[in-house]
Amino acid sequence: MIRRYGSPPLADTRYRLRPGAYAILPRGGRLLLTHQAAPEPEIQLPGGGIDPGESPIVALYRESREETGWTLARPRLLRSYRRFVFMPEYDMFAEKLCHVYLAHPVRRFGAPQEAGHTALWLDAGAALDVIKSPGDRAVLAEALQRGLIR
Repeated sequence: MIRRYGSPPLADTRYRLRPGAYAILPRGGRLLLTHQAAPEPEIQLPGGGIDPGESPIVALYRESREETGWTLARPRLLRSYRRFVFMPEYDMFAEKLCHVYLAHPVRRFGAPQEAGHTALWLDAGAALDVIKSPGDRAVLAEALQRGLIR
């Protein structure tokens, strides 16, 4: 069974399945994160929706490039979880099936390509205090506890 984080689904609401791939990207004791300005400002793990016909790994590479301007290497799945949310940018309720990977940022090739995103580096411990998604925070906390982030 895949664990759920956040609010339970609303009984009278239809949710569209929205799979996504997200990355924990450590380097030198810090994490590469993204700040998304809209629809509400928040700090996130880089990642996003998996497009139809796209594999989770291909989506992870694409989303990381778009949101941070960095390439990554050696992705390894840590955990998957679900959350039920309203996505105002798509005007839909979604059951997000989130696949969180540990990977390594390799090279910065430019600024983030996705409008409203800014790449930022934070101390791994401080990231736990600012990442909005409770599921992402839980996976990050587990990775820190297991010593996977250096």
